[in-house]
Amino acid sequence: MQREADIMDIIVNGGDARSSCLKAVRCARNGQIGEADELIKRAEKALEKAHNVQTSLIQAEIRGEKNEITLLMVHAQDHLMNAITVKELSIELIEECKKRMELEEKLKGMINND
Repeated sequence: MQREADIMDIIVNGGDARSSCLKAVRCARNGQIGEADELIKRAEKALEKAHNVQTSLIQAEIRGEKNEITLLMVHAQDHLMNAITVKELSIELIEECKKRMELEEKLKGMINND
């Protein structure tokens, strides 16, 4: 029963991380960079929790405790890897939003000086 709870922890934390990252990108597009940064930090904490559970399952298997590979386990791994990828891409998109905002400010300055 504990294995199922561990697997659900990976799924829940992976899903939370993914959602936080997507919200962060939406915030950055709207110029809410501080909020975006906070959401990325929240995602990183959720990913750390999921990764710690994953690591404990791997260590248990190394000690000889066999884990049955179930569809739920595969689903959890899928959630975690997807969340990690979304986080990495979200960070890049947020950086692009920051650069766009900087360019918009420079352009406004150039237009106002004319």
